[in-house]
Amino acid sequence: MGARTDMTMDIEHVSQAKVFNGWHKQYRHSSLVLGCEMRFAIFLPSCATQDTPVPVLYWLSGLTCTDENFMQKAGAFRMAEELGIAIVAPDTSPRGESVPDDPDGAYDFGLGAGFYLNATQAPWSEHYHMYDYVVNELPALIEATFPVSSLRSISGHSMGGHGALTIGIKNADRYQSISAFSPITNPMKCPWGQKAFTNYLGPDQDTWKAYDACSLLESNGCALPILVDQGDSDGFLEEQLKPEHLQSAAGAAQAQLELRMQPGYDHSYFFIQSFIEDHLKFHAKYLTQGEG
Repeated sequence: MGARTDMTMDIEHVSQAKVFNGWHKQYRHSSLVLGCEMRFAIFLPSCATQDTPVPVLYWLSGLTCTDENFMQKAGAFRMAEELGIAIVAPDTSPRGESVPDDPDGAYDFGLGAGFYLNATQAPWSEHYHMYDYVVNELPALIEATFPVSSLRSISGHSMGGHGALTIGIKNADRYQSISAFSPITNPMKCPWGQKAFTNYLGPDQDTWKAYDACSLLESNGCALPILVDQGDSDGFLEEQLKPEHLQSAAGAAQAQLELRMQPGYDHSYFFIQSFIEDHLKFHAKYLTQGEG
């Protein structure tokens, strides 16, 4: 089973399973932007047809994840079916024999850790263009192939929360709303971000600001509503995530941020399961407004 789009990209159907009357489907395709084969997953609610296309929530996952983590662990499908929202989950980095990885095999850089940016430094610049992939190439493919509309929202977890915030803030005309779980809010000021940015973007920290949510709020503001959930028992909270930095930047920019500190929750998908329905309802409110 395959399809062809006007972008001359073949997609190959990998698997499917019926769930809550909708369908979870997995595909692979050749990415022109990343220069490698990529895989993504999509949940299509039962109401999605060519005559009634549905809006889409793009989910960006965190370090070490693939398209499978959210789809298998988040427990999002019942509510997505009820609300009539499709969910698309891409992989977290380019992959393949020609794609470079962290030379030490570390989990926080290279494969599985694309940080949703466009790398400018060799050897990463040949393949690591996850920003362009998520913002442009993947939505064009999705909208040309499936019964979905051009109404989009974006969400993510940890590194993917960083991606959702930065992509949403920079592309307010392309999305209706933004949310995140446990996001890396200020990567310029934390070890994960500093390592990734130094390697992908080089030592000039002025170039890092284009991929830092706090810096982007300072320079761009944000017209979109933002919902962030953060567990107060998250082991990465103080060193890596720094939600107080995001709250301060959003306050200065008068952005519509709701930051909810959730007592007792950690960084895991148990946390995401607990509040994913809130996030889906949050996005549905704005995606429905967009249809009007």
